[in-house]
Amino acid sequence: MKELIRKGIVFIITLEARAVVKKYQPNIVLVTGSVGKTSTKDALYAALKQSVFVRKSEKSYNSDIGVPLTVLGVPNGWSNIVQWLKNILDGLLLLLIITPYPRWLVVEVGADRPGDISRSLAWLTPQVVVTTRFPEVPVHVEFYDSPGAVIAEELFPLSLLSAGTVAVVNSDDPTPEGFRVPEGVRTISYGFEKSADLRALRYRVLTKEGAPNGISFEIAHADERVHLSLYGIIGRTHVYALLAGVAGALGAGAHLARMHSLAEEYEAPPGRLKLIAGRAGSVLIDDTYNASPVAGEEALSTLSAAPAQRRIAVLGDMLELGTYSTQAHTRLGELSRTHADILVTVGVRSRASAEQALKSGMAPNAVHIFERGSDASSFLLSELRQGDVVLVKGSQSIRMERIVKALMEHPEDAPRLLPRQDAEWLAR
Repeated sequence: MKELIRKGIVFIITLEARAVVKKYQPNIVLVTGSVGKTSTKDALYAALKQSVFVRKSEKSYNSDIGVPLTVLGVPNGWSNIVQWLKNILDGLLLLLIITPYPRWLVVEVGADRPGDISRSLAWLTPQVVVTTRFPEVPVHVEFYDSPGAVIAEELFPLSLLSAGTVAVVNSDDPTPEGFRVPEGVRTISYGFEKSADLRALRYRVLTKEGAPNGISFEIAHADERVHLSLYGIIGRTHVYALLAGVAGALGAGAHLARMHSLAEEYEAPPGRLKLIAGRAGSVLIDDTYNASPVAGEEALSTLSAAPAQRRIAVLGDMLELGTYSTQAHTRLGELSRTHADILVTVGVRSRASAEQALKSGMAPNAVHIFERGSDASSFLLSELRQGDVVLVKGSQSIRMERIVKALMEHPEDAPRLLPRQDAEWLAR
């Protein structure tokens, strides 16, 4: 019954959204890829909002519900039927009266199951498509025939482009099989390499009293440069997000010279390599929104580059990897030996990470295995010292943000800083 109601709601709000798009004819930017979509979407919004009326997808709503919610500009009703009825009424009002409507919509799209993207986008015609990364083992691969099938789904938005539109691509990312930009579509590339149209220069980690507290870098395009210093975040992942966001904004007609306030406008979403003050003078790197093999590797690389007395990696299970699960967890264990001083694992799958770290030569007293996050939290609370930098990462369902909250110097700030703090998630 619950699923039937959900399908009915999706059907109604999608009908309304299609009619709204036809009536107001906004320009569409689609953000697709295996990792970094939400941060990229937020960066793109920050870059565009300085010059045009723009709306973005909220949080990480990128499904068959998320796309029409963005078009209608209404919140997710979750299990609140009153909120859904209000959303449907708001959609009708958009159709019945003339009201100011965004000139641009920034829409994040994602695939959990085969056909998710093609079904949710069949009625949208984008002017710009921004791609993030397409790793060898993408998230949700468990539900597809192969990693290539996931990537093919994520590449679908490129097929919607026509002559005169824009594709934004990551020039540092190996080109996946099947990647094709339609003829007549303008391409804007971004990355750290010299070949990129939009390039990051002089990346470094900022510190305060010897601890990491942000990043700085320059964005170079043609003969223009913009310097950005961003606090409370760490990692090259954010650089890629901002590069992709700015490239997408340029494709939409914005100008780099007008983006000097981008650092103030951009706010990284919770759970994406966010720096949070921890107990006993430690610093937490909260990367708990979700986990995939490539994101795990990037997180460990970020930890390794962070100034610290000790580097502690707290890794929870990565889910929905199917037959690639053991391989992916083993790889993170191997990297942990060289990227961390202490490894703490949470969950049955992450045991493979701990075992590989030991096989690779990590000291037995530096590897700690837990089944439950609460036990890991208790251990870490007794272990933390001044100058420790603690990376916490794992898939959504492992709820690693609970460990971050337990380690926070000010846990009362959790509703503002951590992912999954709304009533729907806290009740689970």
